[in-house]
Amino acid sequence: MRKVKSKNTTPEVQLRKLLWGMGYRGYRIHYSELPGCPDVAFTKWKKAIFVHGCFWHGHDCRAGKNRPKSNQDYWEPKLLRNQERDRRRQQEIRALGWSVLVVWECELKKIEEVESRLRSFLCVQSI
Repeated sequence: MRKVKSKNTTPEVQLRKLLWGMGYRGYRIHYSELPGCPDVAFTKWKKAIFVHGCFWHGHDCRAGKNRPKSNQDYWEPKLLRNQERDRRRQQEIRALGWSVLVVWECELKKIEEVESRLRSFLCVQSI
């Protein structure tokens, strides 16, 4: 467990490289001014992006449904608490007037789809 990183994970770095390659530069990483400290935050546009690991945050893909067989009394409540915390933090951020996007670790295998979702999420109307 000690080797599990919470910041600058491989999926986070992969997403940031994708954003950089798409021409998006003005973002903050691990923005502590917002609840839950989003992995990427575009403060100018009030857009927050979380990169979630499928196992740790309970995605409905194969990796997210894979639960440890041993010590289930520990793991099941822990993973459910993670999901509840994620929901709560996203609601708090939205209440502050921000938009939230969650990118799952497994989705980063289909980079074109993620790029499309990012473009539509970050599309900003100029006034």
